[in-house]
Amino acid sequence: MKVLAINGSPRKKWNTATLLQNALDGAVSVGAETELVHLYDLDFKGCTSCFACKLKGGKSYGKCAIQDELTSILEQIQNVDALILGSPIYFGTVTGEMRSFMERLFFPYLTYTIPQASLFPRKISTAFIYTMNVSEEGMKEYHYTVHTGLNESVMNRMFGHAESLFSFETLQFEDYSKVVFNYFDPEERKERRRTVFPLDCKRAFDLGVRFGKAGGR
Repeated sequence: MKVLAINGSPRKKWNTATLLQNALDGAVSVGAETELVHLYDLDFKGCTSCFACKLKGGKSYGKCAIQDELTSILEQIQNVDALILGSPIYFGTVTGEMRSFMERLFFPYLTYTIPQASLFPRKISTAFIYTMNVSEEGMKEYHYTVHTGLNESVMNRMFGHAESLFSFETLQFEDYSKVVFNYFDPEERKERRRTVFPLDCKRAFDLGVRFGKAGGR
């Protein structure tokens, strides 16, 4: 079994990356092979609307024609058994790097047909792990669920299975005294990091265990 995780955060050792690593640790615990890719290490761009992936008889039909540092990752995804994406929420959506990655991943597999279908060759399990500064109530109030729900719907259509894991009110800074900040009590957020975030890590680990067993299906 191969489980691939994609980190859409610019930070390699903070909230999102930590949850992704816990998911991969869960997969490893049941014998899966794993890898974590940091998008901010790669030089790539989003979809350029060249439509080479849609041309009849084209050599790039069903796959992205752009050649850059994302190309090998997209090719690798065709052979994994489970895929886990992760991103912090910036202004209600995933990071720009993750969005560009999603365009390149999803669009080539989407058919312009009625009904729409997916050209991805197999059914695999996928998940999206989100970290955010707001509470669960705030996520609903600010309509983040529109974005996260759409992502889950698209991933389900493309790959056959999708789920979401949310980590709320995450710790943004190790030292809040260095930034202009009075949005909430930093000590309360640090306490949440100590008591609640480990539970989120456990949920990510359990997700990885499931995905590491026959792809979670």
